[in-house]
Amino acid sequence: MILFWLIALPALGGVFALLAGRRSPEAARWISIAALAAGFALAIPYLGRATETGWLAEFSLPWIPRLGISFHLAMDGLSLLLVLLTYLLGILSVVVSWRSIDRRVGFFHFNMLWILTGTIGVFIATDLFLFFFFWELMVLPMFLVIGIWGHENRNYAAIKFFIFTQASGLLLLVAIVGLAFAHFHTTGVLTFHYDELLGAELTAVAQMWLMLGFFVAFAVKVPAFPFHTWLADAHSEAPTGGSVILAGVLLKTGGYGLIRFVVPLFPEASAAFAPYAMAMGVAGILYGAKLAFAQSDLKRLIAYTSISHMGFILLGVFSWNELALQGSVVQMICHGFSTGALFILAGCLYDRIHTRDLSRMGGFRDQAPRMAALGLFFAMASLGLPGLGNFIGEFLVLVGAFQASVPLTVLATLGVVAAAVYSLWIVQRVFHGTPHSSSRITDLNLREFGALAVLLIGLLWFGLYPKPLLDTADKPLRELRNHASERFERATELRRHGEAVFRIPDPGAQTHPVRRTDAPETHRHSAATIALP
Repeated sequence: MILFWLIALPALGGVFALLAGRRSPEAARWISIAALAAGFALAIPYLGRATETGWLAEFSLPWIPRLGISFHLAMDGLSLLLVLLTYLLGILSVVVSWRSIDRRVGFFHFNMLWILTGTIGVFIATDLFLFFFFWELMVLPMFLVIGIWGHENRNYAAIKFFIFTQASGLLLLVAIVGLAFAHFHTTGVLTFHYDELLGAELTAVAQMWLMLGFFVAFAVKVPAFPFHTWLADAHSEAPTGGSVILAGVLLKTGGYGLIRFVVPLFPEASAAFAPYAMAMGVAGILYGAKLAFAQSDLKRLIAYTSISHMGFILLGVFSWNELALQGSVVQMICHGFSTGALFILAGCLYDRIHTRDLSRMGGFRDQAPRMAALGLFFAMASLGLPGLGNFIGEFLVLVGAFQASVPLTVLATLGVVAAAVYSLWIVQRVFHGTPHSSSRITDLNLREFGALAVLLIGLLWFGLYPKPLLDTADKPLRELRNHASERFERATELRRHGEAVFRIPDPGAQTHPVRRTDAPETHRHSAATIALP
């Protein structure tokens, strides 16, 4: 029942904030904080149980039984970490929007909390139709946040965000329905339940096309090169709270989908596609870093650094070994902290000087020493300074990826070098140099400093003592690897030796396809299977 309330609390909080905001904007803000704090408090106790076997909690209700669809929620250690990240950054987003959002305040908080409702649903839904429902639930509220409370070009950015996410969402829906019907064809059972679809028998062609449908949907949300073009516009035009949620939470739904669904559901197809996916990750790392250097808008610069750092997650997932997967999870959490903090700082600067133009910044260190100190800290975290959480994530990804592809790992390491350059460049352009004559700013107030201090403590903790984070994610990652690794590694070995990962039988020939040995006995009667050498 607690899983139901993890979703219901932000949803109800958003409705109450909308109603209260008509009379008192201040009440809408406090209602939002209370709803998110209550959800965070409900999830925290599960941290102590994160190493137990199976799901930490489950909740199920019939929904559309005629179509094999249920309202089924489940949470393991991986889901738990991302749910806690969602709640924490949601609270901080409300805090940093306290004064910057001064019109239609109730409706703003309604949309923010419903974005978080959809995100939490994505992390704990185990019925794939329900997962898609929550996946789509995130889109419209974020579209409204950008389109109503964004900056000058907000309409263009909002429409572009909507088109990219809706087009990829359509692919995801087609792939989910295709997977369910493929499973029905071989078993006679129509279901959308994740655990049952893990045992689906698929032809080689079906597995590849369905995998690509899932992959593209998640790659758009990561966002991976070349599906990244919507992100910089969305970030640069979104209000500060929207940028924090977008960078810290929404992008992580793509990484989560790659880990939870793509490789476990389609291991052979994922192995065949792995070199291309890893190359896309490396391209994103280098291309994002290159574009960061070309920006004169502070938020666009941070957005492109975000694309660069998210490339490590794609590289790690398709390396599909223990170290790379652990690094991907740590990178998702720490990227949410560090990039979210940088967007908060960018928002604080915009509230003071009403521009994002780097040419109008500089010399703020003497006027705002606390802001300058925190800016330096989060820039160092972003570049992967040892002792901070991002270093742990990127180091583990690179070590794991080295086992899968040495050339791609070497190229990805160049992204770490580029990160050091553009991170220091941000600090130099904003806080040092000659002050701009027309720009006078005040330092961070207590509310802003408190929000950033929470993220600072988190990055220090993850960097100096990452064991609790790694232990929480270890069990679910090990179970996912145990399910898919044998088939993934076998297909990878065939590919490395120049053999076909899939051998699609000639329809006119007598074939004896190799069936999944881990599928239930009743699932082994159909010839619609993957035929491996």
